Amino acid sequence: MRRSKTLKQKIESRVTKTKKTDVFVPKDFADLSGEDQVLRALRLLVRDGALLKLGYGVYARAVRSRISGRLMVSSSNGFHSAAIQALNKLGVAWEQTESTKAYNEGRSTQIPLNPTVKVKTRFSRRLSDGRAELRVER
Repeated sequence: MRRSKTLKQKIESRVTKTKKTDVFVPKDFADLSGEDQVLRALRLLVRDGALLKLGYGVYARAVRSRISGRLMVSSSNGFHSAAIQALNKLGVAWEQTESTKAYNEGRSTQIPLNPTVKVKTRFSRRLSDGRAELRVER
């Protein structure tokens, strides 16, 4: 007799199979179970190192760094890319800051160090991976 998968295993398999995004919110798993159970399973996945919590209700796929052995975001451009995906997933209207635009257009040689975005709507969450934090301008 075959045993059915636990909610944690179902969420973990969905996280590993999804290639479109590296960021997840509990709403992505609402079809599997109730919100409390989903949050509990996500907490277990964070504890096991499969996910990294970026902020309230925002999780990112995690990988272990070969150099330091610490968990880091498994996104192509690191935390900045994951934070942008999180803003898009949460439905927050945003645009690049002037310093980022200037660098991308070649008007400046200063590389923006901290990930910063300008939000057009109300947004009060903090997104961080433990080392870097998304700065928000109004």
